[in-house]
Amino acid sequence: MKSNRKEFLKKAGLAGISLAGGGVLKEFLPGPKQTAPTLPAGADLNPSIKSAGMNSENHTIIGGYGKWAASLIEQELPEFSYRRNEWNDVEAWHKAAKQRLKDRLAIPDIGRARDLTVNRQYIYDGLQVEELSWKLPYGEPAEAILLKPQNTSGPLPGILGFHDHAANKYFGKRKITRTSDEMHPVMESHQENYYEGVPWANEIAKRGYVVLVSDAFPFASRRVLMSDIPEGMRNGLSDEDPENPENIEAYNNWAVNHEHIMAKSLFSAGTTWPGVFFAEDRVALDILCERNDVDETRVGCGGLSGGGMRTVFMTALDDRIKCGVSVGFMTTWKDLVLYKAHTHTWMTYVPLLPNELEFPEVFGLNVETPTLVQNNIHDALFTLSEMERADEIQAEVYQKAGNSDRYKGTFHPGPHKFDKPMQDEAFEWFDQWLKG
Repeated sequence: MKSNRKEFLKKAGLAGISLAGGGVLKEFLPGPKQTAPTLPAGADLNPSIKSAGMNSENHTIIGGYGKWAASLIEQELPEFSYRRNEWNDVEAWHKAAKQRLKDRLAIPDIGRARDLTVNRQYIYDGLQVEELSWKLPYGEPAEAILLKPQNTSGPLPGILGFHDHAANKYFGKRKITRTSDEMHPVMESHQENYYEGVPWANEIAKRGYVVLVSDAFPFASRRVLMSDIPEGMRNGLSDEDPENPENIEAYNNWAVNHEHIMAKSLFSAGTTWPGVFFAEDRVALDILCERNDVDETRVGCGGLSGGGMRTVFMTALDDRIKCGVSVGFMTTWKDLVLYKAHTHTWMTYVPLLPNELEFPEVFGLNVETPTLVQNNIHDALFTLSEMERADEIQAEVYQKAGNSDRYKGTFHPGPHKFDKPMQDEAFEWFDQWLKG
């Protein structure tokens, strides 16, 4: 039995990179234990383009059309960039840019949560755990895990924890939490690969926070069910025995290849995938902020990869967020145009927005909100030079607004991850701004 489990864990390590689309290159998939290469001084710190058979200067993912496509967003600063000379009033800029971002996201009006239910309460590892669920106007009920220190009194600061993508839609909240000594082997491998074996939502809760982690659309409890799909599109899959590792792998493979269909359907419905993310995440934020044990004036959000992307939009658009930490998800639109669109899910893209805001400027939209961006130097999902450029752009926005102390961008050795040293840095950033 043990040998079978070990073999499964070995295979589970190839579940997929944390924000991958169906066309991800196989050499970008992480193994069970990733280690950063040791490079001599002055060496190329980001060999991912070369490993994919591309030269960053002469080759692009859309061939000879790449430079032309990039030129469409490089000729001048985006229309709502705070770096433009005409934007000198930060409040006027913020109001105008925020409205344009909302327009581009086409956020659906889904109302408030209905039938909020506490399904279970118990103590685990010094934390009080609540298993929650609520209904939305569509799909299955959303499920969530809430964690807070045992035997605490008085309102605590809150954290909205965002799980990653990882080409794994069967799981959601379980990716960054632990509520039992017994873990599903896929999640054991997942946390080892991306979080150095640490359920980071638990760890920050222990520092004196109320942490809410909900399943994102369409992950885990919010995933697409086979019974709701035309039989000809199911590839022989069903909803039976869902926790079986082989069935999980089959479902995740199906879900990766279904992303373009979901994205096109959402576009056809007049909305965007990030817009749906934000709508559902805002409902979770409502639930967190309305709790008696949470100080709604001290709430932050954060996450790795797909969770980092959700952090960017949530921090930009909801003033209740007082601190944001985006991990392993920051670059420029140019990077996606020329080199990296194929390493990212359809969940990333917002039509027309690159003409109006650079991606790091989205995270800097609430320019008074402290934001931390953590990058991995050897992250195959991005080009190092563009991660560095994104850092420069966001720093410039905060500096122009007179808030340089509220932005921090850091670069860490290694591949796509949120390891213990990065977690320590992120937790200290939250402590500084939500407890200080």
